[in-house]
Amino acid sequence: MAQPARLAPATEPWKDPAARPYVRIEGVTKTFGKVHACDDISLDVYRGEFFALLGGSGSGKSTLLRILAGFEAPDSGRVLIDGVDVTALPPYRRPVNMMFQSYALFPHMSVAQNIGFGLKQDGMPAGAIRDRVQQMLELVQMPQLGNRKPDQLSGGQRQRVALARALAKQPKLLLLDEPLGALDKRLRERTQFELVNIQERVGTTFVMVTHDQEEAMTMSSRIAVMDAGRIVQVSTPAALYEYPSTRFVAEFIGGINLFEGRVLGHDAAAGILRIACDALEGGVLQARHPDPLPEGTAVSVAVRPEKVDVHEAAPPRADNVAAGKVRDIAYLGDVSIYHVETASGAEVRVQETHVERSSEPHYDWGDTLWLTWPATAAVVLTA
Repeated sequence: MAQPARLAPATEPWKDPAARPYVRIEGVTKTFGKVHACDDISLDVYRGEFFALLGGSGSGKSTLLRILAGFEAPDSGRVLIDGVDVTALPPYRRPVNMMFQSYALFPHMSVAQNIGFGLKQDGMPAGAIRDRVQQMLELVQMPQLGNRKPDQLSGGQRQRVALARALAKQPKLLLLDEPLGALDKRLRERTQFELVNIQERVGTTFVMVTHDQEEAMTMSSRIAVMDAGRIVQVSTPAALYEYPSTRFVAEFIGGINLFEGRVLGHDAAAGILRIACDALEGGVLQARHPDPLPEGTAVSVAVRPEKVDVHEAAPPRADNVAAGKVRDIAYLGDVSIYHVETASGAEVRVQETHVERSSEPHYDWGDTLWLTWPATAAVVLTA
């Protein structure tokens, strides 16, 4: 999974206590009948961020986006953009534009007319509209296609026209609702980087809704993971992947192995927890955790499949060892995924990268394998 660090540490304003949020959501609640679509949500987004709201269906991410746009009014709470309370303002009076999943292009208008539509509605002079439209066409690398109709464009080109139209009015905040959902996988992957490059050039703050974790990881400076109307964790893509704060986040972001157990003790000098776990050889799992937990505390321990090493014979020494038989194999070209069942019945997922050319997975069904990983690769989850 792609996990680029898009912003250098010096440009991470969320780490600066003195930085002022560009978009502030304070205690926003929205209900539909008895369902809390947004449940007391507070969130800060900083100027120039490409921020993602990530979650499954019904998590509340689209409702929150519509509240930002002004299409929905919250039951309580408020929304501020650049220090101005816009909670009661209608959409057309907010410094916000929205790019819809369907792109919503006018089929009877040319590309240039689509891009300039909002500017014309605002009463901008014709000459200024032509100049701005040409700037937008060059921004999205379509300078010669202004006279075409939407049905003469590819899916990726229509997506770029929709983006150009959304940016033409120079909004303070651009909202994107599943912006790449209508594209095929190959085009979607290429367009992810195009969108990021455009956002960095114009400097507009982007807030995107997506259910696609890889899309969010690739494009965003930070991600808010949502579940059941609440924000579960807000962090950078790398921190979300490596240090999930809850079991839900660990399972939602990427592949994961979860081991259940109870705390046996804590080595304060090494910062290592010892956890009783039947899935491992010797019945003990070791995990890096700086803070002690009371003996007997029930915990889940998360280990990413790519952090597990595979051995065909019992290793001489390792922090954690699990042995079992291969039950399932998935060959994905660049990697193979193995599901190894231990004697206790636990299933451990292992990912092996194909460094050398091979048309077959390295191991076969029924093979006995020993799996090891260091204590530093394990994340202890108490929530």
